[in-house]
Amino acid sequence: MRIKEIKAVKAPYPFESYAHVISPLSPEEGGGFLISFPDLPGCMSDGETIEEAIQNGRDAFLGWISAQADMGREIPKPAYRAPEAEPPMSGKFVQRVPKTLHAKLAALARQEGVSLNTLVLTFIAEGVGTRDEKSRP
Repeated sequence: MRIKEIKAVKAPYPFESYAHVISPLSPEEGGGFLISFPDLPGCMSDGETIEEAIQNGRDAFLGWISAQADMGREIPKPAYRAPEAEPPMSGKFVQRVPKTLHAKLAALARQEGVSLNTLVLTFIAEGVGTRDEKSRP
């Protein structure tokens, strides 16, 4: 079998422009979390934590984009919107927090070696995931 090396390309739209879905994996599936991209068929990854799944998802995203470009295929524009999202959300919002909380979050992000945005996104995703799990019958 011959292995072809694919050169990384710059994505026409940033990772953050594409919707992604993070789902818990059952112990039978190996545990952890799965990340997938509704606009990019077959583009997915996983990780032991949500944060790791997002980081691995960034690698999968770049690999998927690079493979599409290598095959001469069009890279889809970010288009997916949850049916209930009216009007389409930008994915950005601003939240004021007390200075002491901001300092604690920034220190934790430095300790974890991630950006403040990644840390807060992880906390939000974990909270929403926990809430979804509790609401399931």
